[in-house]
Amino acid sequence: MLVSNATSTNPGRPLDQLERDEEGFLLDALDWYPELVEALAEEADLPLTEERREIIRYVRDYFEENHSVPEARTVLKHMRTLWGADRATRKYLYKLFPVGYGQQACKIAGMRKPRKLMLDV
Repeated sequence: MLVSNATSTNPGRPLDQLERDEEGFLLDALDWYPELVEALAEEADLPLTEERREIIRYVRDYFEENHSVPEARTVLKHMRTLWGADRATRKYLYKLFPVGYGQQACKIAGMRKPRKLMLDV
């Protein structure tokens, strides 16, 4: 199970009862709770590997600490620290999230839809 420091205003509330935009992003990041990861990943047809979970966890923890979503280059630095330079590439990030980091990792981590495409460079 994903572990995060996240606090929720609606712990345990089913996904279909949370406010979402037309693409399925949560409208309020505080509605997210760790157990939603499974449902959001399933909805995205994205199997949850440990690497994907780590990126989702990092996005969530970064948000909790900085009140913003990390750009892809920040995630790549985190990946380099964890897994070394070979796996800390945009290509590898897209392998993990084929539709895009902003569209999949951020969505599963409960973020609002990213406003800028810098997340998916």
